[in-house]
Amino acid sequence: MPSRPNFLKSFPSSALIILIAVILSLSIAQAAFAAEGQKASHPSEGLFLVQIILLVVSGRLLGELMVRIGQPSIMGQIIAGIILGPSLLGMVFPQAQASLFPSDQAQKSMTDSVGQLGILFLLLLAGMETDLGLAKRLRKSATGVSLMGIVIPFAAGFALGELIPDALLPDPQKRLVTSLFLGTALSISSVKIVATVVREMDFMRRDIGQLIVASAIIDDTVGWVIIAITFGLAEKGTVDLTTLATSVTGTLTFMAVSFTVGRRIVFEIIRWTNDNFRSDLPVLSAIIAIMGTMAIITNLIGVHTVLGAFVAGILVGESPILTRQIDVQLRGLTAALFMPVFFGLTGLQTDLTVLANPSILLLTAAIVVIASIGKFGGAFAAAKFGGYSASEALALGCGMNARGSTEVIVATIGLSVGVLDEKLFSVIVAMAVITTMTMPPTLRWALARLPLREEERNRLEREEFESGSFLGNFERILLTVDGSQSSRLATWIAAFFVMTRKMPVTVLDVRKPASPDKGAEMASATAEAAQSQAKTAAQELRKCATDLLSAASPDANLATESDIHITVRDRNGELGTVLGDISSTGHDLLFTGIEPSMGEDGRFSEPLQIMRSAFKGTSAIVTARGTPPKRPQDLRILLPVSGTERSIRAAEFGLVIAKATGAHCALLLIVEPRQVRAIPRISDRGNDNRVVLKAVGEIAEYYHVELEKVVQEGPSPELSILRHARGGKYNLIVLGVSKRASGGLSYGSVADTLLQTADRSCIFIETDLATSAAVPS
Repeated sequence: MPSRPNFLKSFPSSALIILIAVILSLSIAQAAFAAEGQKASHPSEGLFLVQIILLVVSGRLLGELMVRIGQPSIMGQIIAGIILGPSLLGMVFPQAQASLFPSDQAQKSMTDSVGQLGILFLLLLAGMETDLGLAKRLRKSATGVSLMGIVIPFAAGFALGELIPDALLPDPQKRLVTSLFLGTALSISSVKIVATVVREMDFMRRDIGQLIVASAIIDDTVGWVIIAITFGLAEKGTVDLTTLATSVTGTLTFMAVSFTVGRRIVFEIIRWTNDNFRSDLPVLSAIIAIMGTMAIITNLIGVHTVLGAFVAGILVGESPILTRQIDVQLRGLTAALFMPVFFGLTGLQTDLTVLANPSILLLTAAIVVIASIGKFGGAFAAAKFGGYSASEALALGCGMNARGSTEVIVATIGLSVGVLDEKLFSVIVAMAVITTMTMPPTLRWALARLPLREEERNRLEREEFESGSFLGNFERILLTVDGSQSSRLATWIAAFFVMTRKMPVTVLDVRKPASPDKGAEMASATAEAAQSQAKTAAQELRKCATDLLSAASPDANLATESDIHITVRDRNGELGTVLGDISSTGHDLLFTGIEPSMGEDGRFSEPLQIMRSAFKGTSAIVTARGTPPKRPQDLRILLPVSGTERSIRAAEFGLVIAKATGAHCALLLIVEPRQVRAIPRISDRGNDNRVVLKAVGEIAEYYHVELEKVVQEGPSPELSILRHARGGKYNLIVLGVSKRASGGLSYGSVADTLLQTADRSCIFIETDLATSAAVPS
């Protein structure tokens, strides 16, 4: 007996047995449910559940098989529907197929409603996966590739629609709209399929991979606008200037409002829901409500709801908080239920037996050829005109020739509004399946032929640094203030991170409210003062960030004013409880500047101990000493390091400050004499002086900061730090620390000595990543 192919050896041999068993058991169950429905003269809920389970299980099993042979899982879900539909099961066992999926309209509407909801969730996910930043960076090249790849196949598909005999049209009176649908279906790439294959090939960070994905993003975005407008025309039944102008104007207005005011509204809804709800998955509910609202708006302006869902996904994906958690939650719901049901229903509606008709088969072949040559030729020509090599243009042409879910959704919409019949619907689905299954192997072949350029290698190395960056692990900042000079310095530090890391900030005044026994008036006055101080800090933070941004060079790759998100939080309870609640909402980096910073025992003060214990993320304690600088640009930063990974991480923290302010920055490498050097920790081993200097130098180069390097040997690191700080007139020391096991808050002898004796400002930043494990709700 021949052995199984390699790709099937890992696929469970019992999968087909499970599928057959499920079909048989559900077939028996559905007969009872169908009889029950006939007696009651209403749709059967039991039969509905049978259909959903069958679509989910068969779609999952065949989707798994497709993934194992290098194809997208949605192909398996569509094929599962085709097998269960008239193309196979209906041809071999017509009674069983009609019994499992009866033609009764009321019964069909139950599963169709799940499928229609699935379209919205698919478009929501597609929007969340749309990287507008990538499209903006490559807009010149990507726009050319995308538009050429749209115009040529669109024109060819439209011309084909005009030439199709009346007998193949559902309504010859709507030929123009049918032609528009055909042109749209042939011209749009599926960004989901394209991105999946490029990512699988590990080409997402390569220049050509990013150009392919950016082109697909523009392709998809333009395509959904075209679909929305075409749907509006199909609903009217005729094409006239008034109808077209209304659809185009409504769409442009909706897009403009969404990407200006709407962006801020969506972020505030997500932030407020995340920070105030305590029940399970509140943000997921908020996003579904956002998606539904925007879909309703597009429906009201006369275009399809898919545009609203797609734009909602883009805005949700650009939200600066919790995007990874949101993506996981939504993807789980969509992949487990809505995708297999929607694509399975698509397969059920596809009747491949129509291909037995020579004219339909010829039409299918023509559509596949036109779609492939038009898309490949348009992208290839645009790439060559843009100065790309033949091998790069070949990869672009292959990469853009994938339809997948996009064309299936287009065909479903066309079928629902009556501009496509089941024959044309089946033809478009067949085209989508063929082009999508052809794209992965051809793209893999084309990408494997591309050499790595020197400038591309340098960029990849920079991106590799960013992916392993210590500061790349954080998402949200909590800034605690009390109106002191240390608070002002901590506010500046938060502004620097808003600029360089685009991190949202929550401001909290930690001063204790007056107790009720001191009178309602005093308590109210204290609360108002705290809120006023928090608002003042927020205003100063925003002003500091915007002033530095306006003075920065345009190519500095910093945030924009729209990236500045600042929230003021009231202290409405005990400090430890409030800090614990806030850190559970995704805040993972604490900047605290309060006074006094030192307690009577010479260690950090009790409020700092409470905050450090309650906050689940990483803490940075800011202490202002000496004569404070009047402007952020007046900072002079000293970065003491030793042969540890922790000190290298602290140096990155200081270099971010230097990048934001343009401040002078010096690296002080302290080498202890061998006879007095303490036994190193296990985590400190593996770094020598040269490694430290090289590592910090690379970080400084990444942030484009000029770094002065000084190596000093001495038995007392704290004295070396203070001596060099005074001699070089440095007014800010950034020290990496790690919490020690003790009764109070201690970061070791060096940090404790600096806390007690330093006559200039210090930042004690925890650099153990294990402390930053805050998980948002």
